[in-house]
This record gives sequence, C-alpha cells and structure tokens, in this order.
Amino acid sequence: MARNTQVSADHNAPAITKILAQFVATHPSRGWSDAVDHEAHRTFLNWLGCAVGAAQHESVEAALAAVTMLQPAAQATVLGRSLKVDMASAALLNGISSHTFDFDDTHLKTIIHPAGPVASAALALAEHMGCSGRELIDALVLGIDVSCRVGNAMYPEHYDRGWHITGSTGTLGAAAACARLLKLDVQQTAMALGIAASQPVGMREQFGTMTKPFHPGGAARAGLMSALLASKGFTASPKALEAPRGMMQTVSTKNDWSEITHELGQRFEISYNSYKPFACGIVIHPSIDACAQLRAQGVRPEQVERVELRVHSLVLELTGKKEPQDGLQAKFSVYHGCAAGLTFGRAAEEEFADEVVTRADMVALRRKVVATVDNSIDEASVDVVAVLHDGSRKHVFVEHAIGSVQNPMTDAMLEAKFHGMADQVISATQTSALIASAWKLADAPNLRALCALSAGIT
Repeated sequence: MARNTQVSADHNAPAITKILAQFVATHPSRGWSDAVDHEAHRTFLNWLGCAVGAAQHESVEAALAAVTMLQPAAQATVLGRSLKVDMASAALLNGISSHTFDFDDTHLKTIIHPAGPVASAALALAEHMGCSGRELIDALVLGIDVSCRVGNAMYPEHYDRGWHITGSTGTLGAAAACARLLKLDVQQTAMALGIAASQPVGMREQFGTMTKPFHPGGAARAGLMSALLASKGFTASPKALEAPRGMMQTVSTKNDWSEITHELGQRFEISYNSYKPFACGIVIHPSIDACAQLRAQGVRPEQVERVELRVHSLVLELTGKKEPQDGLQAKFSVYHGCAAGLTFGRAAEEEFADEVVTRADMVALRRKVVATVDNSIDEASVDVVAVLHDGSRKHVFVEHAIGSVQNPMTDAMLEAKFHGMADQVISATQTSALIASAWKLADAPNLRALCALSAGIT
C-alpha cells in the first residue's frame, strides 16, 4: 500500500536557526537594562539554592553512582558535594538536583523551568574554562531567551502533545549559552543549535518520577555537548529548527515565528521569570496560596467538612492525583497541596516528604477536597470555599498566587527560601556566604569561590 508522505508544513519559515545564532554570537555583553541583569541574578540564585538543596536526594545519589561508572575526569563541581566530575556529567547532575524538589523557576507563559538546563550547562563549562561571572550571566540571559522564545512559538500545542517543554527547549538554551561561553562565531553557533535540535528531551508521562528532573539534566548535558561538538567542526543542518522536517515543525503543529523574531535583543524573556514559594507543580500554587490564606484567617483542618475548588481544566490534567503514594506523586496533587496549605500554611519540600504525604490526617483532609473544572477561571487563578462543620463558609479567590510575575517573591523571600533548602546540606554560614557570592556574580573574575562554597568547602 502506498504511503502518504505529504505533511502540512511551512516551507517559507524565516531562517530561525541563523537568526538565533546571530543573536547569541554577536549581542553585546550586558546589552540589556539593570532590571534584566538583576533578574538574571535572581534566576541564578534561585537555581543554585534548588540545586544545592536537593544535592543529597536519592535521585541525585543514583545518577551520581551511574556517572562514576564512567570514571569521569574532575572538571566541574557537583553542587552540594565536595567532588568534581566531567563537565557533561556535572551539567547532568546539577540539572537533576535543581529540578528534583520542583521548586525552581518558571516562565509562566510557557511553564518552562528555564534555569535548570541553561544554568547547569553554563556553570559546568564556565567553571572548567575559567570564565568570569559576567560571562556566565551573559550566557544565562541569552540561553534562556533562546529556550523561552522557541517555547513561546510552540506553546501550548507542543506541550499538549506530551512533550516536557523544559527539556525539549532547554537543550537549545543550554547549547546557546555554552556556544556563547566558547565564543563560537555565528556559523558555529548555528551548528550548535542544529545539533541540539536533534536532541529534544522529555515526555510528560514521566511526571511524578525521577525521570522528570532528569529532563533538565539531560537537556543541559545535550546542549553542552552540542556546543563542544560545534566548536570542533561538527556540522548540522543550517535550518535545523525551522525546516519542514526540522525540530520545531516536527514536534509542534503550532509555530508562531514572530514569537522568536519580534523584539529579539530588545525584550528579554528572563524578565518574565517567576520563582516558586511552594515545592510543586506551578498550577497548584494558587490553591495552596488560597488554603494558606484560609489558615491565616483561623480555619483549621479539624473544622473543615469539605473544601470546594473551582479550577481551570489544566490544573486537574496536570495535578489531579487524588491518592498520591509518595512525595514525588504529591507534587502533582492539588488535593495534597490544599491539605498542606490548610495544615501548615506553607508547602516547602518538608510538606512533600513521604512521611507527611502518607500521614492519616493528611490523607483524610485530601479526601475532603472537591475540585470542579471551570474554564472561566484562569489557569493561574483559583476560587476556593471552605465549608465548615458549623455550616459557615469561608471564601478566597486568588487571581495571581504569591511567586507570580504579578505578585513576585522579594529578594529577601528568595534568600529565605535558599536558606530553607541549603542550610541542611552546607552550613548556614556557608549558605549566607554563597548567597552573597551569587548576588555579586557579575563582578566575579572566575567561579572558583562560588563553586567551592556551593560544594560546602570553605
């Protein structure tokens, strides 16, 4: 039987691969506002705290055990540990740890967690090469712009097909950041992006398992290797992103090229980054915020007959696990998020510990949460009513949760969050020194001091 080989494709797409390569290779250092530069430091700080905080997690232990079977050379620091591995393995391990708690940054327009792949690859390479902090910040801004602009062009169709967009676009962002650090020219940078375009990483089926945080780690490693290959003359299609059978048209039927080209070099996507106050999927955050507000108003779990949620359909699609069996699954349970908000008034990593998730009182409270889909509610909002045993009703509507772009975490909140994750891995004194070093990253002549602090070495 004859096979129909016709595809619906855009044969007149702009030269996206070349356009992005030109941008990454030639954009001037610190060619953006002070506000963008400060957001880059906030992004790096948040990523670093997440990576150090999860350094001893069993997923990182398992990945490290596998990596050491390769007998890696000591080139780059494994954050939160006093050891080094090869650059590619450091990118992998730090990418895994940065996303393990699901506490990292989020570009809300696309739900990409941009720093995981980009910062993990860039820091590993920059440490080994002896790059300055300024060079690392430049690479971070440009790499995140590449991954998020490609994400803008494909979201939501690409995500709806089942791709974990953090990994699939993160490979490109990591390649761009590393190409910048390696000072590749436009042609070489296009090849790096082209090589990376054949390595999109991650499917949403893996959410709730150790493989979800592997996605940003795998993307970081793939992006770094793509740039290293390109630096040695390895080639790829110069139209690897935009061609009818290139990456973007293969993994998504939606490709809005203007999302990549419009105001390129003038508007930077890192400006729209946000940071999580709660260690779970971003769509749960409004519900946790609302339930924490109910607790602050005096509502206690023992008073509650039921909790009624009205949420966008995406909330239940992504986080509809009613009976999570462990912490990883609970990060994708809006029911557990509500129970944590009401019980503790917060939902940091401790509230997603296995022993908390399986507690009898938490199980009972989760079962009192009733979620109803109402697509008139924005996916970033929630309408919550707590019905109490005495018949009274307490109502909270959250339009934008704490941590969103509209209601952002302050610098002080980010520092407190960092301490909450890292103090148990390195000392509180070292955590304070590491935070100070991260805020001054752009002034650092190299990364030695920061990496030593992040490894718990004085």
